[in-house]
Amino acid sequence: MIFVIKVTTNKEDRAMELISVKIQKKNLNVFSLARPHGLRGYIFLEAEDRESAEEAAFNLPYVKGIVGKTVTYDEIKNMIEPVLEEINIEKGDIVEIIGEPFKKEKAKVIRIDKGKGEAVVTLLAAVVPIPVTVKLDNVKVIRREKQEGEQEEGEETEPDKEESEKKPELNIDYSQPAGGLIPDDY
Repeated sequence: MIFVIKVTTNKEDRAMELISVKIQKKNLNVFSLARPHGLRGYIFLEAEDRESAEEAAFNLPYVKGIVGKTVTYDEIKNMIEPVLEEINIEKGDIVEIIGEPFKKEKAKVIRIDKGKGEAVVTLLAAVVPIPVTVKLDNVKVIRREKQEGEQEEGEETEPDKEESEKKPELNIDYSQPAGGLIPDDY
């Protein structure tokens, strides 16, 4: 049977510690304790009978009491089992940061750590590219880096490329300084 225990808000962890210590000391028939993420002020306790649950929660700080009705696992399943969302962010994507402190900034994804749920991005507005680690919850994709085989609007097709190859093309590397325009001792 699963019982709902009402506890002081933001003291759920401490109340769970106190209940678990009492369960171990008195060797009660309690099988599990759960504090669902996002549900404040309540703890779920699975016990063999109501007496064991009441004894586990009786006369402890932060514990206000047991809610009268028991619940089934199906009713609380969505609160306890983590839901894995499909991560739809890839390396090279342009994203907008929707969480503080870089809210509404645009960035390019450098690396993704799906295990930690984090992405390393560089801010596009920054003069110097500084890698920033953000949670995947705090970013949304604005633009995808084009896939192989796909064409963006205005991109040349194969026959047009052959015509453009006849034209001379200048290969200038603008990332290197040109030099020679201003003397060093100026």
